[in-house]
Amino acid sequence: MIEQTLTVSRVEPGTVWLVAEEKPACAGCNGKCGSQIFSKLFGSHKKALPIACEEPVQIGQKMTLRLDDSKVVENALWVYLLPLAMAFAAMFITHLFLQAAEPWQILAAVLGGLVGFQIAKQRTKALRHDIKVIKIYPISLPLTQIDGDCAK
Repeated sequence: MIEQTLTVSRVEPGTVWLVAEEKPACAGCNGKCGSQIFSKLFGSHKKALPIACEEPVQIGQKMTLRLDDSKVVENALWVYLLPLAMAFAAMFITHLFLQAAEPWQILAAVLGGLVGFQIAKQRTKALRHDIKVIKIYPISLPLTQIDGDCAK
């Protein structure tokens, strides 16, 4: 099971929109690693995840969700391996059976990869993930007194 704590960003009747908090990169490389560079290049816009929820929640509240990870590997195989396999199959068929020149083999590989991508896209669209709300955290009360500050 995969668990993640998210923050409520928008509330609609029957639907709660959640946003994940950005995880900071390690400080070991002082921002010169690939992770930090890609973060700067592609920005940090956050996507909101809609979840069906009938519980009363407020913006800013935290929720912990659980995802059944049994389908994650299967989805990864469809998304990553099918386009690659289709590209290789199209290239080999063009080379072995049609005796085509290299530019035609490259074109066939690109077309095969695109067909594989479209098949994988349709296949993963039909999948429904079993996401369950594990815990809804209460909104914190404002801190008015810190331990040790009171007069004795």
